[in-house]
Amino acid sequence: MKQNLKGKTAVITGGASGLGRLVSLDLARRGVRVIAWDLAQSALDALVADAQAFGGDVVPAVVDVSDKAAVYAAAGKILADRGLVDILVNNAGIVSGKNLLETSDEKIEKTFQVNVLAHFWTVKAFLPAMIAQNTGHILTISSAAGLIGVCGLSDYSASKFAVFGFNESLRMELRKMKSRVRTTIVSPFYTNTGLFAGVKTMIPLLLPILEPEVVAGRIVKAIVKGQKRVITPRFVYVALPLRILPVGFFDVVSDICGISSSMDHFTGRAKQETPPSP
Repeated sequence: MKQNLKGKTAVITGGASGLGRLVSLDLARRGVRVIAWDLAQSALDALVADAQAFGGDVVPAVVDVSDKAAVYAAAGKILADRGLVDILVNNAGIVSGKNLLETSDEKIEKTFQVNVLAHFWTVKAFLPAMIAQNTGHILTISSAAGLIGVCGLSDYSASKFAVFGFNESLRMELRKMKSRVRTTIVSPFYTNTGLFAGVKTMIPLLLPILEPEVVAGRIVKAIVKGQKRVITPRFVYVALPLRILPVGFFDVVSDICGISSSMDHFTGRAKQETPPSP
C-alpha cells in the first residue's frame, strides 16, 4: 500500500553525496523534512541550496557515523526536537578496493565502523521511538557485493554481507514483536557515483553499471510502497539460487559473469572526504 510521505521526517546518513544526495532531494520534493548527515560541510551546503531552490526542507548536520558517541548525541537532539524519525536510511559507506593483503588494518577497521557498526548505533538510537509509536521505516543500503564475494572487495563485501544479515535479523525481530515498523534491504550492482570508478562489467546487458538516479528512484519507491527488498538489476537474483550448487560450479559462473575481474581496473574516488553512498 502506497503511503503519503508529506510531513514525515527522514534521517539519511551520507546524505549529501552520491545516492544519499539524490534520495535526500527526492524525499524533500515529496514534502519530507530531510535531516542529512555527512562529513563534508561543503556538500551539505550545496544540498541545502539545491533543496531551497524548489522549497524543500533539508536540515544539514556534520556527523561522523563511525563515532558512536557522535551518532547518539545527534540522534538525541533530533528526537528531543521531533519526538520521532519516520524514515531512517543507513546509506553511508566507504570502499578500499584492494586485495586483502594490500588493505591496511586501519582501513579494514574503518570500513566496518562506517559500513556496519554505524547501522547498529543509528537503529538503536531511533528504533525505540518507532516501536513505541508502532510506525517507521528503516532502510539498509547493502550491495550486490553483499550477496557474492568479489575479488578486491574483501572488506567491503564482508561489511555488506554483515548488513544484509543485520537487516534480516532486525526484520525477524520486528515481525516476532508484531511491530508495524518496516525494513528494507537495498542491494544494487555497481553504481556510477564515482565510488566505484574504473570497475568493468563483462555482460552489460544483464549486469549494467547502474546510474545513480535509477537506484535512488528504486530506494524512494521502496519507501513509498513499503517494499522489503530491492535487488537491482534483476539478474543479481541469480546469485541466490546458485548458492545451492557446488562451490566449484558457483565459482565458474562467477568467472563467466566477470565478477572475479570486475575490480581489476578500479580507481575509485581520488579523495573521499565523506562516507559516500554505495
